[in-house]
Amino acid sequence: MTSMTRNKLCKTLALTTITALCVGLAPAPVSAGQSAPGAPNPGASDVAETMTAKQRAIPMIAAFMATSDMPKLNAALDRGLSAGLTISETKELLVQLYAYAGFPRSLNALGELMKVLESRKQRGIHDAPGREPSRTIATGEALQKAGKANQERISGGPVASPVFEFAPVINQYLQSHLFGDIFERDNLDWQSRELATLGALAAMPGVEAQLRSHMRASLRVGLSTAQLREVVQVLSEHVDQQSGERARAALAQASAAASGK
Repeated sequence: MTSMTRNKLCKTLALTTITALCVGLAPAPVSAGQSAPGAPNPGASDVAETMTAKQRAIPMIAAFMATSDMPKLNAALDRGLSAGLTISETKELLVQLYAYAGFPRSLNALGELMKVLESRKQRGIHDAPGREPSRTIATGEALQKAGKANQERISGGPVASPVFEFAPVINQYLQSHLFGDIFERDNLDWQSRELATLGALAAMPGVEAQLRSHMRASLRVGLSTAQLREVVQVLSEHVDQQSGERARAALAQASAAASGK
């Protein structure tokens, strides 16, 4: 390998690492369907080749929440509840997504969920309440330690970057809050959390780097390439072609990385 080729490769790897950092995910080789070791509720041990109706509803809910399309969000929430999402799981999806789409959209979406539940109740539909997290969430240093461990499981290894050296507090927030406070809540499995994140990021132009990172993360927590192709299909058919194309491009890169190409 020539010196010029080595320099070009190093610059490419550095850029790839930096663009993955807004969600705290550094690139690492993975195999399709590889589960995060020790992850709470990472999904079934056997990798599924198709999504359930419940799983298919999640990216749609997330996409319409991220774009503040309330009429379509209303319909997607109704569809998700009919497919088996519990009230607790649905609330958890919308709460988590504030970390990617912002508090205003999350609050508005939770308000829309309240309307949907009331409408369903008036129609005689009694949705399963689901459950709250089964364990107490740590605080302080213990919380950041737990979040750091979760971050590394999802990322495929320790996360380091010049960006985190430049602004260390952003990684502290990621570890303590996103991967700590949120991902330690076990009333929603990690596969569902990643499906929601994919839907939201695919619907928002300009965050393709983060979308690519979460495609890789989705493989790590046990979603299969075939299931992720379904995510692309769901977004293309039920959200819009642009969202589907962004997801398709991210999946192609994640699949290439997983196969070592």
